[in-house]
Amino acid sequence: MHNDLFFIINMRLRKMIKSLLPPVIFKICNGLNFKGNYSSWEQAKKSSIGYDSDIVIVKAKESMLKVKNGEYAFAQDSVLFDTIQYSFPVLAGLLRVALANNRELSVLDFGGSLGSSYYQCREFLGDLKKITWSIVEQPKFVACGKKFFENMELRFYYSIDECCKNEKPNVILLSGVIQYIEEPYGLLEDILRRNFDYLIFDRTSFLKNGPDRLAIQKAPAYIYNCSYPIWFFNYDKFIAKLLSRYALVTAFDGFDKAEEPLFFKGFILKLK
Repeated sequence: MHNDLFFIINMRLRKMIKSLLPPVIFKICNGLNFKGNYSSWEQAKKSSIGYDSDIVIVKAKESMLKVKNGEYAFAQDSVLFDTIQYSFPVLAGLLRVALANNRELSVLDFGGSLGSSYYQCREFLGDLKKITWSIVEQPKFVACGKKFFENMELRFYYSIDECCKNEKPNVILLSGVIQYIEEPYGLLEDILRRNFDYLIFDRTSFLKNGPDRLAIQKAPAYIYNCSYPIWFFNYDKFIAKLLSRYALVTAFDGFDKAEEPLFFKGFILKLK
């Protein structure tokens, strides 16, 4: 009885203290830290060690080569796993797209690193007639991808335009990426005007209320010494933008878990 009472009081005190503190520092369960409320991208960028740092590409290459060579089953954000951490909603979305296209799947994986989502999903897509997985990334990643990872299914491009000139994507996948773009709503506008059949978002960061917030994300030291700007979007504003052109098939919780007022969501959307 005493222990239960202590637990209740402790929880109430934590909530009260949390409500009194300025919401400028958050921590996510998997070790990532978010700090600050910056007024501009340039200001946030000056306070961070950018995502385009060579540290990131070297670590990503090392990890993905171990996956490609069968030493590990899966890598996400350069962290290696012995078993694949599946995003089953994303898999369901990709299979729906394939069924709607005569069992052929052409993915434009925007910001897909060196193929982490491709290797994550590939086992479940083996019975399809045709798979084309095209990654659009930063120049360093594209050069590395072309040299070490490209194959008959997996391809790398420097821009959406270049990809669409060479491929015919029937779905665009944005997994944990749009919040790291300087002008995310500009990217959304570009994507919406292209009329892809389906959009799939995963691991996208949101605030429960209030305006969009620009913070700094610091990776755990065991991954690499790196930090970079990150947006936390107003949920209603973001989803309204998507629903202007697309119908919501489903929404789902993201793989990442965060403390309030932050949360991560994913969406599968179909062109109206």
